Amino acid sequence: MAATLGLPYSAGAKIAAAATAPDRPIVLWLSGQECTGCSESLLRADHPTLEHLLLDALSLDYHETLCAAAGHQIEALRKDTVENKKGRYVLVVEGAIPLADNGIYCKIGGRTMIDLVTEAAEGALAIIAIGSCASWGGVAAASPNPTHAVGAPEALKGKTVVTIPGCPPNPHNFIATVLHLLTFGKAPALDDKGRPLFAYGKRVHDHCERRAHFNAGRFAERFGDEGHRQGWCLYKLGCKGPETYANCPSLRFSDGAGGVWPVSVGHPCFGCTEQGVGFSKGIHQLAEVQEKLPSGVHPNVDETRGQGVTTLTAALTAGAVGAAVGAAGVGLCKMERRNLSCELPPDKSSDAAQRNSKK
Repeated sequence: MAATLGLPYSAGAKIAAAATAPDRPIVLWLSGQECTGCSESLLRADHPTLEHLLLDALSLDYHETLCAAAGHQIEALRKDTVENKKGRYVLVVEGAIPLADNGIYCKIGGRTMIDLVTEAAEGALAIIAIGSCASWGGVAAASPNPTHAVGAPEALKGKTVVTIPGCPPNPHNFIATVLHLLTFGKAPALDDKGRPLFAYGKRVHDHCERRAHFNAGRFAERFGDEGHRQGWCLYKLGCKGPETYANCPSLRFSDGAGGVWPVSVGHPCFGCTEQGVGFSKGIHQLAEVQEKLPSGVHPNVDETRGQGVTTLTAALTAGAVGAAVGAAGVGLCKMERRNLSCELPPDKSSDAAQRNSKK
């Protein structure tokens, strides 16, 4: 966990002490409009394993999917946690929160999701939105969004919400964030969307194993063609790695660094950690990126974001929901049918802005 957070070796002892304290920290997990994919991702955590996390490190007082209890019994436990353990529990929100018609499109135990989240947020030590749906609406907020589904930050305006986006997110990013909160009493450094910089501070493109092919101009043109079979860059197949901030290449799924992620199994990155792009425009469109890049022109993707807070201002375009380790569709590149450019937004933390403006 210390390595995941980018902390020195000495921090490991502090994290271990916090995670093994006799008075285990409490987690209250509320599920809204979601597919339970984020919980499924957590079930496959291996550093630490889920059983260690739940039986030794944390006290998961309420989780509709994992609790043995049900009905009145589990709802009574949730109520007891909210009323009698204020300031001692971490509120985790999975799934979007519908606001239309007073929130009637998602109810648990006869109460709307917005009521439950608002109530629990008042006494929470910290609030974490896990997954893209909880972070900013995700699939539930896709156009035309009849239920007016929103993410936890919008539903809980005025509250600090740490977002762990992804569809699903890597469970170790979530676990590391929770343990940071418990160890140091505060959230890790965040970007302007509430995402921890240790996990979302660099672009997928920066550490992609296919980056050398991109630099050499070797691109797969179609799924299954020679370039695709040889592991060439997937940019022309719609890969959003140059515009997506996530640590997927270095902290993979299923077994950490030895596991897999979409690009490693031949599927383009759909940018599922970025806000709203594909979902807000409709999830059945696929960006037209089959046209060849203009001769001698490559996207401006060689600048890296500093540790300062930046805002992605790339133009919004069509995306699609795809499946490769649960990746969900988004796209931030500015695309045109005959011309494709993908310039990154100005970076105020460096002189990148001046270089971009000159270009």
